Amino acid sequence: MEGIQYIVSEQGNKTAVLIDLKKYKKVWEDFYDILVAKSRENEPRESFEEVKKKLIMQDKLNKKL
Repeated sequence: MEGIQYIVSEQGNKTAVLIDLKKYKKVWEDFYDILVAKSRENEPRESFEEVKKKLIMQDKLNKKL
């Protein structure tokens, strides 16, 4: 595939990939977002209301929202 190169081990196994970011920037961004989300899946959750209250208390959000 044009713009994609594989790094192959001595045994012939694909171990890494190089992608042309000029050509596949959007695909990379989506892939990276998925990796970040997956790495955070076990982190504690906060509701939107909790986050909103914290931001208002820190004067980083307008109280009318």
